[in-house]
Amino acid sequence: MNSNHDLAAAFDWRKASYSNQNGSCVEIAQTPAGNVAVRDTTDRSGPALAVRPGTWRAFMAEIRAGRTVVS
Repeated sequence: MNSNHDLAAAFDWRKASYSNQNGSCVEIAQTPAGNVAVRDTTDRSGPALAVRPGTWRAFMAEIRAGRTVVS
């Protein structure tokens, strides 16, 4: 049986473009089911959050519109 960590290790993670240089970084990956997984770059063995693509697009639209603060 695979753990979530084993599955997450197989994803093609990339640093999110909204990450900054002071350590507040996240990585994102597409899961085999087509969802978007998000994890803390400083804790790669920690948990990852997976959301549906539409939810991710809506979240990013809020950030781009300045209605959500990313710090």
